[in-house]
Amino acid sequence: MRLVRSLSGSIPKSIHGRMILISGFAILVSLLLAGWGLTSALEGVVTRGLDQRLDSEIAVLAATVDPQGRIDRDRIAKRRGLLEPEPGWRWRITGPDGTIGSADFPPLAAPHPPGPEGHPPPPPANGGPPPTPPPPAPGDAEAPQPAEGRTEQGVRVHARQVTIASSRGPVTITVAAPRAVVARPIRAALIPLLAMLAGLGVLLAGASLVQLRLGLRPLRRLREEVAAIRAGERTRVDEDQPAELHPLAVELNALTSDTERNLAAARTAAANLAHALKTPVATLALDLADDPPRAAQVARIDATIRHHLARARAQMGALRAATPLAPAIADLALAIGRLHADRGIAILTDIASDLAIAMDATDLDEVAGNLVDNAARHARSRVTIDARAEGRQIALRVVDDGPGIPEGDRIRATQAGARLDERGDGHGFGLSIVRELAELHGGRLVLAEADGGGLDATVLLPRAARQG
Repeated sequence: MRLVRSLSGSIPKSIHGRMILISGFAILVSLLLAGWGLTSALEGVVTRGLDQRLDSEIAVLAATVDPQGRIDRDRIAKRRGLLEPEPGWRWRITGPDGTIGSADFPPLAAPHPPGPEGHPPPPPANGGPPPTPPPPAPGDAEAPQPAEGRTEQGVRVHARQVTIASSRGPVTITVAAPRAVVARPIRAALIPLLAMLAGLGVLLAGASLVQLRLGLRPLRRLREEVAAIRAGERTRVDEDQPAELHPLAVELNALTSDTERNLAAARTAAANLAHALKTPVATLALDLADDPPRAAQVARIDATIRHHLARARAQMGALRAATPLAPAIADLALAIGRLHADRGIAILTDIASDLAIAMDATDLDEVAGNLVDNAARHARSRVTIDARAEGRQIALRVVDDGPGIPEGDRIRATQAGARLDERGDGHGFGLSIVRELAELHGGRLVLAEADGGGLDATVLLPRAARQG
């Protein structure tokens, strides 16, 4: 079980990585099998060639044995160079008159006794002892049989052995050669063979990478089109896709259409609710103008309504809009600066003119307005606003030189209705609205301590393509 977990943890999470891993494993296994098969085939060819040489030597030795099993030693002496062409080659003849041959002939594993035409005899049908074959006629010989052995020095030898019938008994002729005779040409052939297999492996790996790149290109294109929809650069994905991706493209376009309808319905409902509550709340605020405690409660109700209307506007947000950031921030800085003019708060902006946010202008005003207003209410003298692009998002940063928020209270500060400072006139919804709108648009709100003290509030919002 632990091994399974270990293997599953090492599998790449990307389709590209998994397919490369599978292709690499398949290529490696295929090359190993091909190398093993070619080596085995080469060994068979070389061994058969050696067997033919050994059988030729057996024929030479068999010619020195007469029908009575006597050996012509003079004839063997004349052909000694033929019988031992290289160091390590050995021969032996065992007959009625004894054994002659190489002095250091190694012991051999006995070959199976041959049957008719050199095949092992079949087992008896009734399970009894095998039938006794008729005695061979003088001069008859079996087919040469292979045998293996090892010298006292540990050198492996490959041998061929044949038995010839004579009138005085069988004569066994054995010739042997070092196994290195087979190994040397195989080793010599392995170097170009391995080079060829390595080249084939590189070629197959390259072909697999090209195949994967071409095969996954439609997926990458589809991902880019979805990202373009999210950034407001297009409204649909291309349905001209490979057969496997066509249903996905159709479903994505259907989802986009449903989202647009839901967004329109949500905005209509939010507008109707705002219109229905606007007059009653304003009338109630006028009626309670002389009753500060109740007027404060009405103001809290108004803030709560605005908070939930903001959520309704963004709940089905599809990010079709593209709002230029610099003019929106400039207008907010001017308006909020006038509200706090009596305190001498300076609001400084540094926004590039080519940045645009992929969200509705009203939602952007809600996000940036709450951040800037919160910073201005707590600042001692200065608020700075800047923005930078980070991939497909824009980091909007608002920094004040006020008391800041302790690290332990920053999460609670973004919860709806939470107020860390009861002395002000806020209602505890500003930062929560910023956080929820940012998250509904795929971003987030990050609170940190500013250099020199104060609050550094950074909100990440989706970046839109530059319009116009």
